[in-house]
Amino acid sequence: MSLLVVGSIALDSVKTPFGRAEDALGGSAVYFSCAATFFNKARLVGVVGADFPKKYIKLLDKRGVDTAGLKIDGGKTFRWKGEYDYDLNTAHTIYTHLNVFADFKPEIPSAYRDSENVFLANIDPSLQLDVLKQIDSPRLIACDTMNYWIENKPKQLKYLLKHVDIFFSNDKEAREFSGEHNLLKAARYIFSCGPKIAIIKKGEHGVLCVSKGFVFSYPAYILEDPFDPTGAGDTFAGGFMGYMSMAKRVNEAELRKACAFGTILASYTVEDFSVNRLLRLSKKDIRERYAKFRRLMHISG
Repeated sequence: MSLLVVGSIALDSVKTPFGRAEDALGGSAVYFSCAATFFNKARLVGVVGADFPKKYIKLLDKRGVDTAGLKIDGGKTFRWKGEYDYDLNTAHTIYTHLNVFADFKPEIPSAYRDSENVFLANIDPSLQLDVLKQIDSPRLIACDTMNYWIENKPKQLKYLLKHVDIFFSNDKEAREFSGEHNLLKAARYIFSCGPKIAIIKKGEHGVLCVSKGFVFSYPAYILEDPFDPTGAGDTFAGGFMGYMSMAKRVNEAELRKACAFGTILASYTVEDFSVNRLLRLSKKDIRERYAKFRRLMHISG
């Protein structure tokens, strides 16, 4: 079943204790779609500037990402620069230049309007709602957000959530949005706004999945040498939604698998800058790490 993602496409400059990258391919829609394509072809809607390297478009095409919804504007591409110290949970932003992304108003191509599964990556909730108005009859709708929209557009975000099935956030965002410190209470508040499922990402501490009928939590996959955490959350969402777009049902069993695959793909992303590790990845690698993750989670007796 078809899968649509609407979000940012960026050129990132990142420094960690283990290296640096300049003008690397980044953005929420990029990480999401590169992860999702291990399960399904992703339809990407976003905007870049005239300075966006053509090699990156070719790279996305080669990955199986449908870039017909990629708009090339006359200005400069969205750029972000950040640094991490040895606490890889915290990014220190040096600058954010929105450039053409500042005026981004998503226009969904007619060929995409029958998309059955939709992921609204982190953009203005008013724009996320505009996207939904352009989709005919989606089966599953998920969205992400950030503290900026929680603080500056809370009414718009709450209105959007009336139309969303799955809400992604990190633990800090869930607490800020709900006003609750306890994440289960935060999830119940999210349900009161509309979504049926809350996916709460906790960085190196894993992920919490909550619905009205069940709760489960997974740890992050254990790595000896994490390298760069940029894009890990969007990669998780891509793996999750990529799997769910092919699942026949939205139930606990399928959501558990989706969270596992999201966790595994995110663990690969942090092993290199940008989407470099995902580009070297095979389905066999994913299956092998999935098997190791299942053994990690096994409880006997």
